[in-house]
Amino acid sequence: MQTLAVLEVLAREPDTPRYGYELGKELGLKAGTLYPILIRLCERGFLEAFWEADPPAGRPARHLYRILGDGVRLVDEARRGFPATGRRALGGAW
Repeated sequence: MQTLAVLEVLAREPDTPRYGYELGKELGLKAGTLYPILIRLCERGFLEAFWEADPPAGRPARHLYRILGDGVRLVDEARRGFPATGRRALGGAW
């Protein structure tokens, strides 16, 4: 369910890259849970990961994540498998 929740958040704005800390705060996931999920999704071709091109002065570049077409399709398939009432019962993430 955590993996699907990560994909769901990224699928809301598929063209907008997000960084891990932001995702973790939104989903309530700790780094030890979130980053293995992100790595696995990248390895399986559902996300792309890249370094921020122009970070503000004084801050290191962040690693950004963006959902790919296969990830969006996976979210769509999961939504069809989880009726809206079931998603609400699971806290709204799904």
